[in-house]
Amino acid sequence: MRLNQKRIALVAALVLLLAVIAIAATRTASQGIFPVRVNGKYGFIDRSGKVKLQPQFENAGEYKDGRAPVQMGSAWGYVDGKGKLVVNPQFEMADPFSDGLALVAMNRRFGYVGADGKIAINPQFEGAGGFNDGKAPVMTNQKWGYIDKTGKFVINPQFDEAGMFSDDMALIRIGDRYGFIDESGKIAINPQFEAAGNFNDGLALIRMNGKFGYIDKAGKIVINPQFDQAGDFNDGLAVIGLGNRFGYIDRKGKFAINPQFDQAGDFDSGLAPVWIGDRQGYINKDGRYVWNPTA
Repeated sequence: MRLNQKRIALVAALVLLLAVIAIAATRTASQGIFPVRVNGKYGFIDRSGKVKLQPQFENAGEYKDGRAPVQMGSAWGYVDGKGKLVVNPQFEMADPFSDGLALVAMNRRFGYVGADGKIAINPQFEGAGGFNDGKAPVMTNQKWGYIDKTGKFVINPQFDEAGMFSDDMALIRIGDRYGFIDESGKIAINPQFEAAGNFNDGLALIRMNGKFGYIDKAGKIVINPQFDQAGDFNDGLAVIGLGNRFGYIDRKGKFAINPQFDQAGDFDSGLAPVWIGDRQGYINKDGRYVWNPTA
């Protein structure tokens, strides 16, 4: 989800609901093309680390549905897989496409565009998240609900926070506690957690007593809360933080890549962004660099 004072900063801005560092969204395949920053400009590499589009943008997001958001000057537009500008820069922010639509902001309000860049749902919401399974969370009058692709509410605004649907469930907040709803909007797991993330691969991030762990779709704790920070599972691994170092665990809670990075993001299509200081690189699931950290 996204509030109107927040900006896209790609995987580096992986803050979801309090201290959660993972993207609060169901992730679709990145099509094997990843943004990188070199000398302050953003371009794109493939899964092998080969440069596909030379760094030239002020900022960039992930390729989804054949499009990637890019910032030119102070405005955002979209490029296609060949780097051709297909939607002229005109938005205050722009997210990657999800479920055929992309979240954008104009005049401090959020709406959605199609692949051609035409407005599909007028910018009107105070906050919003991406579409998945035909629904997107939006905020109006300080309450969150869900709309369909026509912009019609299918779950009325009633929550204090809401996330994208994933694995047929979505996180919500009522008061100061987080839980989950099903596709009909009914409570599936009672709000009881200090923070939560999306269900992915059948597990969801939760926080209890200041520590992060994971539950299954029945609400049962399967990885005990023990981490200082944590993210959603993607590609079978989840980023976690212990102290000021980040690494990755598998679905059993065992370390797959030991904590060693200053920051880290989700795996997607076999690669994950990691940071050493302000320099970003990409690693594979063996923990080896395919793109050494650059600034």
